[in-house]
Amino acid sequence: MQASLIVDGKNELGECAIWCDRTQSIFWTDIQGATLWNHHPAEGTTRSWPMPERLSVFALTAQTDRLLIGLASRLAFFNLDSGEITNILAVEEDLPTTRLNDGRCDRQGRFVFGTLNEDKGRAPIGSFYRLNADLSLERLPLPGVAISNSICFSPDGTRMYFCDTMQDKIMSCDYDPVSGAIGTQRVFVDLSGEKGSPDGSAIDSRGFLWNAQWGGARVVRYAPDGLVDRIVAVPVSQPSCPAFGGANLDTLFVTTAHEGMDDAARAREPAAGGLFAVTLDGVRGLQEVRFGG
Repeated sequence: MQASLIVDGKNELGECAIWCDRTQSIFWTDIQGATLWNHHPAEGTTRSWPMPERLSVFALTAQTDRLLIGLASRLAFFNLDSGEITNILAVEEDLPTTRLNDGRCDRQGRFVFGTLNEDKGRAPIGSFYRLNADLSLERLPLPGVAISNSICFSPDGTRMYFCDTMQDKIMSCDYDPVSGAIGTQRVFVDLSGEKGSPDGSAIDSRGFLWNAQWGGARVVRYAPDGLVDRIVAVPVSQPSCPAFGGANLDTLFVTTAHEGMDDAARAREPAAGGLFAVTLDGVRGLQEVRFGG
């Protein structure tokens, strides 16, 4: 099974794919291009919005025309119609080499996200955070991180997944869906020795985790016990984030990137940086949780 190109966006770093059930469209970002993208499959239309700085991550909100966005340095609300940005708060102002990276709402609508250290040494000085409905921010009691990724939650909200891409391990921890308390942490999948490294993840309706593997040209479905269940090939080497969408939530969308590729690699992979999709048999995703603030 292989995903096919549907939008030749040529994104340097496509990321954070999210399906909006109300508009029946897929949103994603080109982080390095500081651009928010949207594609409506039924209409065949694509549009984009420039951002004032790199857009790393975002979430849907109760208002269809408004997103919660994580720019490189801050959290804010973005109005899709007017283009207005309303700042919420800055993140890690004391760490000049970090920026926001991966994130997703938990089952209660709180936004959980992590940061990334852009310094060449990639020291794990970043953290994982949670933006609550009252817009208060708390640092989660999880290990320091160099490149946060793979944040997602089991269907019942009692397990959180996350990773530091530099460690090549997807972790999981017990997560109280009401209080948000973090419990026992464990290794869910160890990709050491594999071709790809763990990037973004999504959970399907059966609680299986789908992980885009940067450098591996694939998205892998893992059963709740961590065993490989299915592999979807992507015809470019750097898939970055999967998302379920379509009217039946049976389409897997995958963002990709050409970041770091030289001219020869770009010539071999002209579709790198595009948005890919494949219709799945016997699999349904979960409707994306909206931020509750």
